[in-house]
Amino acid sequence: MTNPPEIAWFSALCDDDYEFLGVPDQYLKSSWEHCRNIVLRAEEGGFDNILLPSGYELGVDTTAFAAAVATQVKRIKLLWATRMGEDWPPQLARRIATIDRILGPNAAGTGGRLNVNIISSPMPGETMESGPRYRRGTEVMKIIRTLLNGEHLDFQGEFYNLKLDPARISTISGKCPNLYFGGLSNEARECAAEAADVYLMWPDKMENVREVVADLKARAAAKGRTLKFGYRAHVIVRETEDEARAYADRLLSKLDDEMGRAIREKSLDAANYGVQRQQELRSAADGDGFVEENLWTGIGRARSGCGAAIVGNPDQVIAKLRAYQEAGMEAFILSGYPHVQECDMFARYVLPQIQHAPIPG
Repeated sequence: MTNPPEIAWFSALCDDDYEFLGVPDQYLKSSWEHCRNIVLRAEEGGFDNILLPSGYELGVDTTAFAAAVATQVKRIKLLWATRMGEDWPPQLARRIATIDRILGPNAAGTGGRLNVNIISSPMPGETMESGPRYRRGTEVMKIIRTLLNGEHLDFQGEFYNLKLDPARISTISGKCPNLYFGGLSNEARECAAEAADVYLMWPDKMENVREVVADLKARAAAKGRTLKFGYRAHVIVRETEDEARAYADRLLSKLDDEMGRAIREKSLDAANYGVQRQQELRSAADGDGFVEENLWTGIGRARSGCGAAIVGNPDQVIAKLRAYQEAGMEAFILSGYPHVQECDMFARYVLPQIQHAPIPG
């Protein structure tokens, strides 16, 4: 029997919130007020966790936002995204411990409420080949894990040569929080297998989801490790399938193709392997944008990354989530446009019918 999945929502810190996809709305721009309200609604709705994404050119700073919103929430966990090109590992470890302390303990009192999404990015304004970026990401995760586990660090690597003791401040648990990480290239998969805790996937057809899970399990096992798996997708749920599909059509009803292309290319990660896979998925879809049952790729017309949505009535959405669970998924990070409205929809129609809980750690 599978464990209850972790169900997370998404706060649109990277200027990625719309009523009509690709049409900027001043009331939905990334701001402290708007993104805080998404987090608070997700907590009120009963979600376990919420992703705070990061993009240098887009929206508000994720670190400052995470520290501030940590004082506003009482139960929900934060999945704070941090870009490796913008940090120094010992300082990152100290920052993680500090935000974890600000958030406070989980309901069971067994640990904190912070998870960390590691992004193997270059320094803003610079370029770095995929292989070195992911090898550096591996080193960063190993360094922060050692320090946050309260151990002396003696690390000699390709990018970092460090000898030091942990900072005085520790996480509530005294351990490193779960490190979430995603990437489809061979280099990214090796990085995840060697150093991450939760491997995140963007939407894909079910047979490809199973293939990636099997591959990552084998890679991790070869290194004496195990991984958990998470699935990042958009969702549109309504009382009936016809209503959900009609809302999907409405979402695209004002999208200009040139504007959509500009939005896709604006992302710092617009050329990576995972983004290319989302483009392939969209190209394989039928005339209505569905690439398989209840998986709609229209979102990707104006988004470079996670580009597909689970679309349907409550029973169909639940069935899709359970199918992903059977394929190995233990966490779901969901979102919808506009984010507050769709958070409420999912909390109303789906969450009460699913047993769910945060991933331990």
